[in-house]
Amino acid sequence: MKLHADNRDTLNTVTAYGEGWIEINKRRFEAPVLVRPEGEVRPWTIAGFDALQPADFERLLEKPPQLVILGTGARQRFPHPRLTAALTGARIGVEAMATPAACRTYNILMAEGRDVLAALLVD
Repeated sequence: MKLHADNRDTLNTVTAYGEGWIEINKRRFEAPVLVRPEGEVRPWTIAGFDALQPADFERLLEKPPQLVILGTGARQRFPHPRLTAALTGARIGVEAMATPAACRTYNILMAEGRDVLAALLVD
């Protein structure tokens, strides 16, 4: 049996975070982002948690993941169900948590090979 090392260097990984910023693959972001295990880290053009609209979540259906991890900033907040109705209607799970917890959860799920999308707010 031949064994191969599992090389995950090409996957998007949260490498650090702090107040007002997130670092993905050692690249710093100071605005909301959408990150998946593969592909480009995309800006999420929203003004903050209180400005979230249903359309902000509907856009995530372009390439639907199995699960969306919503990082709500410095503290855990829960979006109104009407905001995430498009995702839940498409049978996509949505979990909301403070952004530091969302970063850690994303890294675990990504490392397990899950089809996860992290929508991360910074404040």
